[in-house]
Amino acid sequence: MNIEVAKRLQQTEEYYFSRKLREIDEMNKAGAQVINLGIGSPDLPPHPEVIQVLTEQAAQTNTHGYQNYKGSPVLRQAMADWYSRYYGVILNPTTEILPLIGSKEGIVHICMTYLQEGDEVLIPNPGYPAYTSAVKISGATAVPYDLTQDNNWLVDFESIEKMDLSKVKMMWINYPHMPTGARAHRHFFEAAVAFGKKYNILICHDNPYSFILNDHPESIMAVEGAKEVSIELNSLSKSSNMAGWRIGMLVAHENRINEILRFKSNMDSGMFLPLQLAAAKALNLDSSWYTQLNGEYSKRREKVFHIMDLLGCKYDPDQVGLFVWAQVPEQYADGYVLSDKTLYNAKVFITPGGIFGNAGNNYIRISLCAKTEVLDAALNRIASMISE
Repeated sequence: MNIEVAKRLQQTEEYYFSRKLREIDEMNKAGAQVINLGIGSPDLPPHPEVIQVLTEQAAQTNTHGYQNYKGSPVLRQAMADWYSRYYGVILNPTTEILPLIGSKEGIVHICMTYLQEGDEVLIPNPGYPAYTSAVKISGATAVPYDLTQDNNWLVDFESIEKMDLSKVKMMWINYPHMPTGARAHRHFFEAAVAFGKKYNILICHDNPYSFILNDHPESIMAVEGAKEVSIELNSLSKSSNMAGWRIGMLVAHENRINEILRFKSNMDSGMFLPLQLAAAKALNLDSSWYTQLNGEYSKRREKVFHIMDLLGCKYDPDQVGLFVWAQVPEQYADGYVLSDKTLYNAKVFITPGGIFGNAGNNYIRISLCAKTEVLDAALNRIASMISE
């Protein structure tokens, strides 16, 4: 049989990490024992009390049925309290919060709710590949806008205003930025909201890294009038070590929540209730949780800085988030060349920056999701490679 995939997938490739992990798996089967410093999947567990809530609730007989499409009131209230406590943002837990099965599904839900063929979407370059994939699947056209190191990887709105924006319906932004670790402050989000209002463009802010090595978490929703033109995604994957639990959130004006729910409610039936109650516990932990978590990540970041120094890469020591982003030396054509060299010669995988867009071609990224002893082992392997 010759059954073609749908047109919406014909320009959407398999996720880079999906392909690369298969290659690494084959290398490991041959005895390579590759150290993977590529993916930002937290290796630390959630708080013990979070696991305890999950265990206790899963043991109950009445927690296993289908759940409300809008999520448990307990979880939505915890999300509202968390936004108030850390971002200074007041949200109505009943109408302005939508729990998600991970924020990645929220990217797809938003695109499928608002986009169709003929629409255009502004996508950061470099940026998270899932934005482009979701836009293409929706039938819309992704229009990259370049971020540069000279502008601290922030959006240059004046430059974008010179573009033809007549078909642009949506813009994706993401700060703290992945992959560069750049931070944005209140005045930037004010400019983003003003831009969205001026051109009638929906501003979608993806915000999963604001608690990692960052003392001042920011939300676009703290800007006056942001709910009129903005949607924000957030997640427990990084900040609570719950990546595999798939728990995220979407915050927006009530009308946006209802519109997105029209799509989401046809795709799933809500999260397992014990997961939601455990997530509520995670959100209600005091700030000492983030202090402890960042103490560990700070130690790891110093190790990664040493690796970057050994490779001759240049980086901003003030970057935040779960990765270190660095410019490769001129002797390498791009980050892919250096990534392949360390993989095949040192058996250490680091991410080439070009997978995030061509503006990242001359960069690499290393994850902090590895214990210090693993990073030491990677450092030793790379040192041996360089000395050969």
